[in-house]
Amino acid sequence: MAWLAVGEGYEITLDDGRVVARRSEGRQLKTLPKALRDHPETDRLRRLSEWLDRHLAACVAQVDTWMVSSLPVPTALIARVWPDEAWQSALRDMAVVGDDPDEVGFLRDVTEDGELKVVDLDGETVRLSPRTVTLPHPVLLPDLEDVRDFAAELGITQRVEQIHRPTWTRPATGLAASATEIRDYAGGKFPSRFGIAGRATALGYRVSGGYATCKVRDGGLSTEASVWIGEPYWDGESETGGLGWRDEDGRAVRLSEVGPVAWSEGMRMAAALYAGRTIEKGGDA
Repeated sequence: MAWLAVGEGYEITLDDGRVVARRSEGRQLKTLPKALRDHPETDRLRRLSEWLDRHLAACVAQVDTWMVSSLPVPTALIARVWPDEAWQSALRDMAVVGDDPDEVGFLRDVTEDGELKVVDLDGETVRLSPRTVTLPHPVLLPDLEDVRDFAAELGITQRVEQIHRPTWTRPATGLAASATEIRDYAGGKFPSRFGIAGRATALGYRVSGGYATCKVRDGGLSTEASVWIGEPYWDGESETGGLGWRDEDGRAVRLSEVGPVAWSEGMRMAAALYAGRTIEKGGDA
């Protein structure tokens, strides 16, 4: 960002979200002079920094939504937003799939012609120009461990958790045909229901009534996973309950019919809530 003259021989700019100053001759100062702390231009830059933080968070949230739902994203849209540094930060190094679902590549750049430049799993840089691409949920990626190993070799880092996102696979056997609830992460005790609700909100989940919930679009169908966290406004000790899924009409979905992404994301939510439980210590633990 350019330096802005603010009079009295000073210039200011944003550096990693912080307002910094220098003398007009170019010597940067370690701290912001007192005379500039309440200057209108300083305040304007602070507000710009706050807006940039919100914008980046919104971009990351949108890319996360595309990934969790494996929604097709128009290639032209990615090319259009790419010049924006916040969008680049959210999209760069995401695993993408074009017309061939078995060809996975890491997004590294976008050409002036709107083609996506990706590094495939052979280490080759290729260009993709399909009408749409998907940012697949990791549970849908074949040979996920190989993809992770290759990403480590490339030094891939992702702002949106994708390839290193914890995943759960629905058991092939052992589920009752009519079961609609799983209790692997039930029984996590918290000092209060507000503690569980606060943890759910902090993790990005929605709290509705007595449940923490997350919606997932899996295979074209919208499914909501929910974990019981206790009666609203109950101020005593509370604990996590079972995990279940409901369809768009609010009907309970049998465990055997829950899609792979919905299963993984629901279990991820339940595990994350359970991880914040009170751990007993001592001989009676």
